[in-house]
Amino acid sequence: MALYSIKNNLQYATLKTLSLVSISVMSPQQSVQELFRTADCVCFDVDSTVIRDEGIDELANFCGKGDEVKRLTAEAMGGSMTFQEALKKRLDIIRPSVSQIREYLEKFPVHLTPGVSQLVKELHERGVAVYLVSGGFRSLIEPVADILNIPRSNVYANRLKFFFNGEYAGFDDTEPTSRSGGKELVIRRLKEQHGYQRLIMIGDGATDAEACPPADGFIGFGGNVVREEVKKRASWYVTDFQDLIQTLAIQAK
Repeated sequence: MALYSIKNNLQYATLKTLSLVSISVMSPQQSVQELFRTADCVCFDVDSTVIRDEGIDELANFCGKGDEVKRLTAEAMGGSMTFQEALKKRLDIIRPSVSQIREYLEKFPVHLTPGVSQLVKELHERGVAVYLVSGGFRSLIEPVADILNIPRSNVYANRLKFFFNGEYAGFDDTEPTSRSGGKELVIRRLKEQHGYQRLIMIGDGATDAEACPPADGFIGFGGNVVREEVKKRASWYVTDFQDLIQTLAIQAK
């Protein structure tokens, strides 16, 4: 029995070594594709990635502050200012109340990006841990997680603060996702706490690209908006989640 166990362990170690060697001789895109096929954890950005919209822009439109906030969002996602600076500036403009957020959630259903539901479902079926890591607001992102059957404990996002009368009081600046480099910190913690060996980050923005490393691979997503700086930094850039689904299917054959 002991010999059988040793043999199995040696075979597994050999296969793992061969896989790592094969990755080392691939092109950068092929390496990320192979990492994705064998990932034990996948982290998704939310705005303009999992969902079609930028949640903060849509909330700003609802609160009558759309044009001003949209400009700041574009600057932030392009990497021209720190994320926390952009977040504070935008929230100081919007100042959403509890009642406004509730009304927004009631009137505006979640617009998932085509293919993401199937992709997350297939990842779950393969036993891959899936997280939503966003610079957006938890109150807007938790409904997205519910639709995708992602535990709310797997959501890392910003928390809004309110006064007792429901008026806007600021945001929790201790949340890692409230500042530049926050997604890197979340991913580092996930790897330390859970021991993930092949963690992939998928997103459309500069903060997503910056999270690799510590992420083992980054997949740039341009299905809703193409950001040229992110496209340049991504070894693998896709505009349709079907590309990722098909990549998973290659190994399954």
